[in-house]
Amino acid sequence: MYDLVCIGASWGGLKAIGQVLADLPAELDLPIAIAQHRHPDSPEGTLAQLLQAQTNRPVLDVEDKMAIEPRHVYIAPPNYHLLVERGSFALSVDERIQFARPSIDVLFETAAHAYGSGVIGIILTGANDDGAHGLARIKRVGGVAVIQDPLGAARRTMPDAAIAATVADAILPLDAIGKFIYGLWVQPATVREVTKA
Repeated sequence: MYDLVCIGASWGGLKAIGQVLADLPAELDLPIAIAQHRHPDSPEGTLAQLLQAQTNRPVLDVEDKMAIEPRHVYIAPPNYHLLVERGSFALSVDERIQFARPSIDVLFETAAHAYGSGVIGIILTGANDDGAHGLARIKRVGGVAVIQDPLGAARRTMPDAAIAATVADAILPLDAIGKFIYGLWVQPATVREVTKA
């Protein structure tokens, strides 16, 4: 079974993340953590409000030591790294990675450490290679690596880097990712094997 879905995106990410959230069936109860690159002075809550319009799940900016609850969507606040601990989140103002804070790599790597094979990592559109190493880490510990098809991405640098860094379980058009995640939740082994065939 899976414990957490982690999504990383940069340029064009608002639309891409919104579609993934909109496509997830209501009965899927996995928590979702998101690192989206944005300006450090972005007002807190803005991204959460925009994404809330795409889903009936509660969408929240993370506060330090916030508990992870089923069906909730958690957003890394601007200018903070989002770290996953078992059962909760932590925030950090450590140095930027790939010029970014929040860093997708930090989210993915800490999630892999906390939940191992229980993590589903998703890399979406973006203009740098943040997230590639973190997705590879998720894959190494037995989790699932999903990448948006670069051909349909607003910026393909991030998906291309992730494809180069690891063997993905699925490289999918944006409108197929939600269905794939739901299939993993319902029948984990079957969906992975069919997609890799």
